[in-house]
Amino acid sequence: MSKPDELLVDVAALVESGHSNQMTLTVVAGGAVITGRLAPEAVWRQRVSEVLADSARLTDFSAVFTAEAREEEAPTHLHFHVARILQGTVGIPETGGMYRVAIDDVSAWTIGDFSYSDH
Repeated sequence: MSKPDELLVDVAALVESGHSNQMTLTVVAGGAVITGRLAPEAVWRQRVSEVLADSARLTDFSAVFTAEAREEEAPTHLHFHVARILQGTVGIPETGGMYRVAIDDVSAWTIGDFSYSDH
């Protein structure tokens, strides 16, 4: 997208303002379909930092995510948690992951979390 979708920026801004961390969203970015729940950037950074701190091999990277987020007029990224990349009939990872997606890279989106069912 050459110009970010203003409605998507507004949704991200509302999440960032702390009004909700329950917004589920599905986006297409770089050909990948990512579906999950949005989180404020500070919450997302804290959770990623905790996961890295618990890893014997990756603990040194934890501090990168505890740095203060830059204050900007409008959000430039979406911060997904409990999210999956949809691939065929599988969501990767099955338990959900943490993804950061540039709003400029989103070519399509919809409200809601998609999942597959055999029924």
